[in-house]
Amino acid sequence: MGHILIHNGTLIDGKGGKPVQDGAVLIKDSIIQDVGPLYSIKLPSPNLEKIDTQGGFILPGFVDSHVHIMFNGFRIEDPLFTPLSYYFYQAGESLRRTLEAGVTTVRDAGLADYGVKKAVDDGLIQGPRLQISVMPLSITGGHFDLWMKSGIEVKTSYRGLPESVCDGPDEVRKRVREVLRAGADVVKVMVTGGVMSANDRPEHPQFSREELKIMVEEASYRGVSLMAHAHGAPGIKNALMAGITSIEHGTFLDEECLDLLLEKDAWLIPTLLVNQHNQELAQEGKLPDYSQGDSQEVAQLLEKNMKIAYQAGVKMAMGTDSGVAPHGQNLRELSLLCGIGMTPMEAIQAGTIRAAELLGWDDRIGTLEKGKIADVVVSKKDPLAHIESMGNPDNINLVLKAGEVVKAIRIP
Repeated sequence: MGHILIHNGTLIDGKGGKPVQDGAVLIKDSIIQDVGPLYSIKLPSPNLEKIDTQGGFILPGFVDSHVHIMFNGFRIEDPLFTPLSYYFYQAGESLRRTLEAGVTTVRDAGLADYGVKKAVDDGLIQGPRLQISVMPLSITGGHFDLWMKSGIEVKTSYRGLPESVCDGPDEVRKRVREVLRAGADVVKVMVTGGVMSANDRPEHPQFSREELKIMVEEASYRGVSLMAHAHGAPGIKNALMAGITSIEHGTFLDEECLDLLLEKDAWLIPTLLVNQHNQELAQEGKLPDYSQGDSQEVAQLLEKNMKIAYQAGVKMAMGTDSGVAPHGQNLRELSLLCGIGMTPMEAIQAGTIRAAELLGWDDRIGTLEKGKIADVVVSKKDPLAHIESMGNPDNINLVLKAGEVVKAIRIP
């Protein structure tokens, strides 16, 4: 492959500095060779493909640190009617839409297995690169125990997915080993109840601190971290005290939670988009009865407490819970992050370098820098002036993943 030059645009490299007018990115194979003002880049003469952004805005590929590629809405009854194979074909479309929205890397928070990741890596299907958790871990009666009060278990099950439910020190250690054996890059654990589950409430803690410490210890033997679905304050505290450093949602956090997040240098993933989507569904009468009350309570608290956490200096990265919210709208999260106090530049960084740091991949993605993987996104509108425009996939003119053009609209 020859060189590619992306030019005639304003460069926002993800490092937080002033945008560069007449910016350019030079790519060879999958790697950025140079970046900066066009005049500063030495251009190779042969085999140079030029992509004129026509005055667009050149950004790093975005990173969504909380998605569910195998979900399209969360309806407990779906597995009763949906053939297993259908989920994989549907995931292919969801991956494509996510990539074309400008998201070139995702951390999947449950049910994408190693085969989905390998299909993307091998180029069989088009999508963002994946970190996977395979199967979220739950207590009996917890947020990912899909036994209903009717006595019927409603779940998707096949050989590539370990069981989710585990109780007590021996079972939780074994289950962590099983998800790691299945190819998990990160271990997902439900430390509280959830909004969309029938048998618990979001504020209730799940798993003891002892059980969580065992999970952290077992995952650490392979250098793997944990991400914790956590709404209620007791569960957040249990997770942080056990050594978990990625808190998803954080709805009911209190002052002690904030102190622990700062003390442990932990991450908070607000997932504001899914909360907004649930409110839209509630207004349309489309939420299940068992989710209506929880959804309203979460809505009242989430934005307020995320503002408090942002003002306190808690580290935040972009995560959308897409899959529960619709796929392909991921960058709507950026304007919602501005709603809790971030500047547009901070929101962009939450979705690029900060999320890359969370995933442990900031040495290869998250900014436009020499030597990093060539993930590049071009927007038509200025995201610093119109951050809400990033949530519209039609505003994303160009997407390159690892130097390959995967979306190009009206750009010769």
